[in-house]
Amino acid sequence: MKAVFGAVWGVLLAGCDGAAPTAAVEDTGPLLELFVMSQCPYGVEVENGAIPAKKKLGSAVRLAIHYIGEGDADNLQSLHGEPEIKGDIAQLCVREKEPAKFLDFVACQNENMRSVDTNWSGCAERLGIDKAALTSCLEGPEGRALAAASFKLSVERGAMGSPTMFIDGKPYNGGRKEKHFLKAWCEAITGEKPAACAEIPAPQRVDAIFFSDVRCTECDIAPVEGKLKSELGGLVVKSVDYGTEEGKALFAAMRAADPAFMLPSILLSPDVEKDKDAMEMLGRFLRPLGDYRELRLGGTHDPSGEICKNPGDEDGNGQADCADPKCAQTIACRTPSPGTLDMFVMSQCPYGAMAMMAVAEVAPLFGDEMKVNVHFIGDVEGDKLTSMHGPNEVEEDIREICATKKYAKGNQFLKYLACRSKDYQNMDWKPCAKEAGMDAGVLEACAKGEGPGLLRDSFKLAASLGIGASPTFLGNGVREFNAVAAADVQTQFCQDNPTLAGCKNALVLPKEGAAPPVPAGQCN
Repeated sequence: MKAVFGAVWGVLLAGCDGAAPTAAVEDTGPLLELFVMSQCPYGVEVENGAIPAKKKLGSAVRLAIHYIGEGDADNLQSLHGEPEIKGDIAQLCVREKEPAKFLDFVACQNENMRSVDTNWSGCAERLGIDKAALTSCLEGPEGRALAAASFKLSVERGAMGSPTMFIDGKPYNGGRKEKHFLKAWCEAITGEKPAACAEIPAPQRVDAIFFSDVRCTECDIAPVEGKLKSELGGLVVKSVDYGTEEGKALFAAMRAADPAFMLPSILLSPDVEKDKDAMEMLGRFLRPLGDYRELRLGGTHDPSGEICKNPGDEDGNGQADCADPKCAQTIACRTPSPGTLDMFVMSQCPYGAMAMMAVAEVAPLFGDEMKVNVHFIGDVEGDKLTSMHGPNEVEEDIREICATKKYAKGNQFLKYLACRSKDYQNMDWKPCAKEAGMDAGVLEACAKGEGPGLLRDSFKLAASLGIGASPTFLGNGVREFNAVAAADVQTQFCQDNPTLAGCKNALVLPKEGAAPPVPAGQCN
């Protein structure tokens, strides 16, 4: 399902995977809890929506912000590293010392979330917070104890992705803007409602056709409805299946508008353009198509052609299922390749980076018995290559795929990929080439020459296999799994190759005193 939804699904469900309530004692009413990471853009997004909503509703509602991480006070761990931990601690210290200024302090730091480890000083001055007391808490054991307690609560509540949200203990999966939190809070208030509740505008009606094919096992778009309604409060959904007369007529009309039209598809009425907030979130994924605005899901299913893994020869070409060229490249029709580990990643996805470091740690245990193939996930739009994390990610993808091509012997390329993954936002890549024993000139020449073509083919392979989440592994080329820790990669690979010598070695375990294992996650 994630592969079909592609970038749209990633935006709708976006998050960063990996103590005491903040409300003042006089606050009453429904409690909204946000479990976040201070440098996660999605966590910051919900804070920036919830804080102004809380201010409008005042003491009629409660807001609590907790922080996601692992470890005790002596060994705190967070997805975005030590700067994020310091930002978490700064906010927790303000909550402890001057709770009335806590939300304003968080909002101030969120103006530049990448600098939460340093901008606390300026925010404290702006808000008149006692800097001496804040510094003492931030730099001493008190702050680390507060962070450890908040991290412990996040683990107890199962909050591993930022944001994880609850209203009065029940999961909240609604929209993330101020108006969404206002609406959710106002609906949860049982007594007299604040005046702000009466000022919430009625949502814009938007008609939607959820167009799919029950024969397609990867075309279930029903789960998108709830998330889409969180952005479009006036969404009215009608489901249409290709197998009906209406479905065949609609498909013909869409193919007339775009001969490359595929399923599944979500077709919205033009009224969606009247919802400015929704357009801010979804506009880049919409395109005019006939009388509709199609939400591009990246569908690859042609209901008029061969249906893979479905008995019969639907397109009448005398070749069914895996014998049909259309199905030959799907995972189900691939021929197993023993000793092969295929990894599909985005070079600047934090989970993809962790996975590449893990593979670099595991591969030496197997030597020539493990063949590692690294592929990249992105989109091809005409002559342009795009990726979730922007142009810099495409540039690094090209260098890394050049490394896999030019330095394949002995999996040497893994040394470069692992080095870059340790600091993937640093665009100075040449020190990693030197560390990996590579000629930077060779990588540069490839990047300017055949590299973009190699990446284009890699993107197309991932798309043809329906893989859109980083990291995704294929054991022996056919069994899909996800892992980000070395021990998990080794275990999964040995599940398909139990007789290899590398599987007889002790599993790769964290060194004593090392960070606890990071839960598996994906960018999609």
